[in-house]
Amino acid sequence: MRILGLSALYHQSACCLLDGGRLVAAASEERFSRIKHDPRLPVAAFRYCLEAGGLSIDELDCIAYYEIPELKLGRQLWSGLPGASEADLPWLDPLYAERLLREELGFEGKILCFPHHLSHAASAFFYSPFSEAAVLTADGVGEWATTTYGSGSGSRLEILEEVHFPHSLGLFYSTFTSYLGFAVNDGEYKVMGLAPYGKPRLAQRLTRLLWTAPDERFALDLRYFDFLEGHRMFSPALEELLGEPPRAPGDPMRPFDFDLAASVQCVLEEILLQKIDVLHDRVGGENLCLAGGVALNCVANGKILRQGPFERLFVQPAAGDDGGCLGAAALAHHRLEGSGVGVEPLEHVYLGPRWRPDEVAQLLAATGLEARDYRDREAELLAVVVDLLIDKKILGWFAGPMEFGPRALGARSILANPLDPEVRDRLNHRIKRREAFRPFAPSVLEEAAHEHFELDHPSPFMLETCAVRSDLDLPGITHVDGSARPQTVAGHHPRYRRLLERFQERTGCPLLVNTSFNVAGEPIVCSPADALSCFAAADLDVLVLEDFVIESRALPAGWRERILSWRERGSPASRHPGDGVREALYSFV
Repeated sequence: MRILGLSALYHQSACCLLDGGRLVAAASEERFSRIKHDPRLPVAAFRYCLEAGGLSIDELDCIAYYEIPELKLGRQLWSGLPGASEADLPWLDPLYAERLLREELGFEGKILCFPHHLSHAASAFFYSPFSEAAVLTADGVGEWATTTYGSGSGSRLEILEEVHFPHSLGLFYSTFTSYLGFAVNDGEYKVMGLAPYGKPRLAQRLTRLLWTAPDERFALDLRYFDFLEGHRMFSPALEELLGEPPRAPGDPMRPFDFDLAASVQCVLEEILLQKIDVLHDRVGGENLCLAGGVALNCVANGKILRQGPFERLFVQPAAGDDGGCLGAAALAHHRLEGSGVGVEPLEHVYLGPRWRPDEVAQLLAATGLEARDYRDREAELLAVVVDLLIDKKILGWFAGPMEFGPRALGARSILANPLDPEVRDRLNHRIKRREAFRPFAPSVLEEAAHEHFELDHPSPFMLETCAVRSDLDLPGITHVDGSARPQTVAGHHPRYRRLLERFQERTGCPLLVNTSFNVAGEPIVCSPADALSCFAAADLDVLVLEDFVIESRALPAGWRERILSWRERGSPASRHPGDGVREALYSFV
């Protein structure tokens, strides 16, 4: 059974291909279009998935769509579509999604649609290593559900309870994302990174915004929120309660901002832990699966595992709307196949496109860039890369199939030496051009992780934080509260693992700083051409492009300036399919 899972037309579109229960390919459209959080029909990702599977469109048995358009339309009409514009009017047609699949993709076969939160839940449970598990999903909103409590066993997945819009943990957190001057639907992870700098002195005050029952239920006090009526997330009542005005984007951080971020994070964690206790009381067992945008809060995930009642946790690595395509595909697979053939667990996310070294060589020849060629000489390549890292160079690293999801996991990464005391400031200011408070994550050899972190299990997707307890001084990856968000590396990316091994042999340190290969406001790079462009724009020291090494000092005179000029004139990476209202208000259409 060949099933194309698809999520689109909301926050971030993506496709995946499931063939006989095996995930063959998955990619987000933003990586191809270079438009961050691109919600449009994922035409390029669709083509990639077919190509990766060696299929033509008429060989697909089904397209599985990740939500029910009719139910979503009902909620949109009820909520009044805040921020809607004329461009959004086609989305008011419940047949719009199917018509696009038919007309723009040319698909004439079976289309199955599944509820948004059921797709989230399926993306976590069916790809987990568990045969039985409790399942919690939480995000801004799907059709009507914002939080669901479920149970999975074998091929069965059941939603037991739901909390409905407008009462939402995701919208609660996004409200303070906006209050702190960050873009909604994009800057929530900044709030999480800011929180350790403050004290949760406002947490008690923030509990007035939420009523929570001893069962699964909770509700927002809508007097403090304005996302149903206006053009921002919060009402004047929230400003009065907090006693400080919202921070304007780009303004300096105040002590109040640090404390507000700490307080919001604290309240979210307390509610999640409470509701997970309720879920455990109802479902029992040792295993918990999480999905939905709230599940990308890796600080909360770490506390859920350490303080909650479940022994084991699986977080779907593309937990946001892009990963909904995985769940829709799995649900279609079980509906069409019955209980005979299951879905294989998700062991890695290297599911995107890759380029052969000869293809990279052709691109470099066309550009005229000077590059050192290490084809068929991997050991020499890795030795050179380790030399560069020891010399405190910051590298763009492009190797193998692209990762699916928001984390760079050693295929499209920027790498640096974690022992360098200046590396964090250099990365934030010079390379990534982002806020100074932002932390960086480490990749570490799986078998050595327990020696450097309070971590007793694999964490291959970089989705939980834990305390650093290393004998090494690791300023590059240790956050202000002594925590880190590690990626444990086993054998699913052999070249990346060998690089870590070579670095350990030379330095005694089995880890590297690993951040995403992009600059602020752009998607992670996809192609070699994207990597070359970002290499220049980010002012990296070196680019390792598959088997080729390019040093910035070898760039022709004026090359970087031309790249920057092209970007400033309106390259795809500088565009966003929306207006300013969407950055201050959660997108409901």
